[in-house]
Amino acid sequence: MTYAKEFFDLQLHFARSVAELRGMPLEEALLDYTNLYVRFVADRRFDRDHPIWSAYLAGLREKVDPGDWTYHFYRSRPHHVQPASTIKTFGCFSYALGEPGQIRLHFHNADGHLQGPLSEERMPSRLSELTSLVHHVRLQRGTAKQIAGVSWLYNLTAYRRLFPESYTAAATVATNRFRNMPLWGQFLNRHGGVRKDAASLFVHRLHDQTSADDLARCFPLHPLAVSAPIDAFHEFYAQESTIEFDR
Repeated sequence: MTYAKEFFDLQLHFARSVAELRGMPLEEALLDYTNLYVRFVADRRFDRDHPIWSAYLAGLREKVDPGDWTYHFYRSRPHHVQPASTIKTFGCFSYALGEPGQIRLHFHNADGHLQGPLSEERMPSRLSELTSLVHHVRLQRGTAKQIAGVSWLYNLTAYRRLFPESYTAAATVATNRFRNMPLWGQFLNRHGGVRKDAASLFVHRLHDQTSADDLARCFPLHPLAVSAPIDAFHEFYAQESTIEFDR
């Protein structure tokens, strides 16, 4: 999937506002308050001297239109959908290792059907993928006792219903995620275009922002951090399988 130019324009707009409000160089705001480094470099070290990042900044200083240059640079780079730390993928879901005894769950739209990946019609496929993932982890990662995740998607009922209630019941707002897709992903639709309503609300709030305090309030949705024991997932998907069989 290729993301639309408007997705990058939103981030440039935010970085300019942050730079003005915080009194910092734009290049610093681009590194710390956008997802551009991850999209271009495909790691999470945020090395300001990385040659790829340096090449982007050098072009940015020379180009008349920063938006055109940013999108051209993005289109010239490999498009990494999943984190480099991904261990294994099951359809729309993958996992990476987290803290000791923990795996971290990731979602990306790998569903080519006409219905949305989180639609009711596609829910059995998502549940099957998660069931396979949990089964794999229990067999291959015996030390993993907990599943954790961070995403704006946990605000959506269509996403939360895929997981045991205990996983999302104690969700907390994940702060300082300006560099990450768990925050910026809320502006993308399943085709890689920008969701106009969310983008308009974001721009409106950003326009009204008069200080560097609570910049996260500009975003329509906050990324939520969730976690639960892996046994809760095993029991939940075993129950879901039984319900599906009874139907």
